[in-house]
Amino acid sequence: MVRLSRLMPGSEVVLFAKLEMLNPGGSMKDRPALSMLRAAMETGRLAPGGLVVESSSGNMGVGLAQACAYLQLSFICVVDSRTTTVNRKLLAAYGAQVDVVTEPHPETGDWLDARLARVQELLATHPDAQWLDQYTNLANPEAHQRTTAPELLRGLGRAPDVILVVTSTCGTVRGFRDHLAAIGARTRLVAVDAVGSLLFRDERRPRLIPGLGSSRRPQFIEPTDVEVMHMTTGECVAGCRLLATREAILAGGSSGALVAAALRLAPTLAAGAVVAMCLPDSGNRYLNTIYDDDWVVRYVGEPVDLLGEHVHA
Repeated sequence: MVRLSRLMPGSEVVLFAKLEMLNPGGSMKDRPALSMLRAAMETGRLAPGGLVVESSSGNMGVGLAQACAYLQLSFICVVDSRTTTVNRKLLAAYGAQVDVVTEPHPETGDWLDARLARVQELLATHPDAQWLDQYTNLANPEAHQRTTAPELLRGLGRAPDVILVVTSTCGTVRGFRDHLAAIGARTRLVAVDAVGSLLFRDERRPRLIPGLGSSRRPQFIEPTDVEVMHMTTGECVAGCRLLATREAILAGGSSGALVAAALRLAPTLAAGAVVAMCLPDSGNRYLNTIYDDDWVVRYVGEPVDLLGEHVHA
C-alpha cells in the first residue's frame, strides 16, 4: 500500500494505491486464477495432469499459466491477435499452449465472442478439459472478497471514503461490494470502465486498453448496483504517464484509468477524504504501447492533458 502524495499537488484528498503488480504472476488476476483452479480441484473437476481451457486478453491467462504449472495442470489459453507479444511469451514460458484467434466473430464482429467460440471448439475436441469460465465463475469475485478487499482495508487501518476499481469481468467490483457490505462499511465504491465498453452502456466503440471494459454485460453484478465512471484511452495513457513521472510507479493501462478517475473525482470530495485504488498490473508489459510515443500518436493522438502539463514519456 503506497500513499500517492505527489500525484495531486495542492489537493487535500488523501490518495492510496495497492500495488497488485507485486503478485507472483504480476497482476491482480493471479488471485481469481488460483481461486478458480482450487475450487475446481476441491470439487473433483480437476486433478493433477488435467487440462484447463480459458479465454484471456492477457493477465488472467498469465496467472492461470503460472498456477497451472505449479499445480501440475495442462493449460490451453485462447487469446486473440491483439494480445501482446510479451504476454504470449509469458504464457509459453510457463508451459501453456497458446491458441490464437486471428479474426473477430463472423456474426458479431467481436473478439471476445470469437475467443469463446474457439473455447467451445476445444472443449468438443478435448472432452475431459475443464473450462473455468472466468466471466461467470463465482470463485472469481470470491477471491477478491476473501483477499484483495480485506487486505486493502488492513493496509489503510480503516475503511476509506472511496474505493476505485477497474472493470472487465466485474469480479473485482463484486468482491469489494460483498466485503464492504459484510462489514457494514459506508465506503463509496466506484467502478471505472472504458468508453466503448458494453458493461454499463449500450455504446460499443473500439477499446485499446487490455483488461478494461468488456463487450458484454456483467454477470456478477447488476449495472444499477454500482456507481460507474468511464475513461477514454487518452485518459488512461495520461494517467499512466503521470503516475510514472510523479510517483515513479510504472503501471499498466487500466491503472491509468484509475488515476484519471481519481483526478476527476478529487475536486468533488471533502478535504481529508481518503481514496484508495488497486493498480492491477505493471507497465512493463505496455512499453511498446502506452509508454511509446509513436504508438500513442498513431492510435490515440495526443495524450489527454490531465493537469495542464505535457505527459510524454
